[in-house]
Amino acid sequence: MSVPDTDLATWQPRLAALAAAAAGSDGAHDASHLARVWRNAQALLPDHPEANALVVMAACHLHDLVNLPKDHPERAQASRRSARLAHHQLGWMGFPADLLDAVAHAIEAHSFSANIAAQTIEAKIVQDADRLDALGAVGLARVLYVGGQLGRPLAHPDDPLALHRPLDDATYTLDHFVAKLARLPSMMQTESGRKLAEDRVKLLMDFRATFAQEWVGGPPGE
Repeated sequence: MSVPDTDLATWQPRLAALAAAAAGSDGAHDASHLARVWRNAQALLPDHPEANALVVMAACHLHDLVNLPKDHPERAQASRRSARLAHHQLGWMGFPADLLDAVAHAIEAHSFSANIAAQTIEAKIVQDADRLDALGAVGLARVLYVGGQLGRPLAHPDDPLALHRPLDDATYTLDHFVAKLARLPSMMQTESGRKLAEDRVKLLMDFRATFAQEWVGGPPGE
């Protein structure tokens, strides 16, 4: 679904300003994260000309309007709250009324913890774009940053690869690499998103193996 470039150029700074006004101090979900998610989405959009780029751009910028900490008891509700707030704020700003529900759905469905199925191509693109930012070099930095925010140890002192214990990413940051991040490529909604995710997850798994080797000594896996 073609959208004039002028529409995107007009709305992009307004959306960025709205997101900035709601931003907190979380360096893993700041304005740079929103910009990266939109860039990721732009890499996926050419394969889906049926998608409305304005819906995707709005959802990318506004998906974290309500950003609750990872360990907050209502974390799974954050995307729904963001969707409701975005719907209200965009309506007040004069955003095309016929696109408001589509933006809200793309926002609420982006969240891993909310577990809401993406029903539209726009929601699928936004979900993939957001998850791509959890992988690769930036994803590596973000997962370590969040683990530090939560006060979690980097890894189990004796078994960092969880070879002889269950994974526990609520306790150890390194466990999160396998418990969640390594699963993301298979969960991608678009083929181009899956290919990008597969490339990016390799860096995380290589880091995990090298980290474990340095952490306990000896070859990885021992």
